[in-house]
Amino acid sequence: MSGIDDCLRQAMTIPGAIGASLVDYTTGFALGSAGAAPGDDADGTATGTADIVHAAVSRSPFASTRPGDGVEDLIITTAGGYHLIRLLPTGFDSRLALYLWLDRDRGNLAVGRRRLQMLAEGLVTA
Repeated sequence: MSGIDDCLRQAMTIPGAIGASLVDYTTGFALGSAGAAPGDDADGTATGTADIVHAAVSRSPFASTRPGDGVEDLIITTAGGYHLIRLLPTGFDSRLALYLWLDRDRGNLAVGRRRLQMLAEGLVTA
């Protein structure tokens, strides 16, 4: 699990990072987490992340008509923060999502999204 732990440690170095986790969105189980979770509920955050991903990938308004085109990122903004979810392609029977919670005043949405993308790519190739 050192690849996951390292990925989450790096996620926490993103400016404004409050918390991060790697979630199996088929089960709603967090494979790892770092920092804080909304409502201090890491299990609830993992379950909520799974619910949001399922809603986005299984509903036709978010489905692309282009072959091979699918959801990459989900971004939820609140008055106090940004919640970024990056879907990870896997070569095994699992559906993974990398979740990052950023403080809105200290974080930058574009930087957070780009860094999360890079971390996800590194995790997939590890």
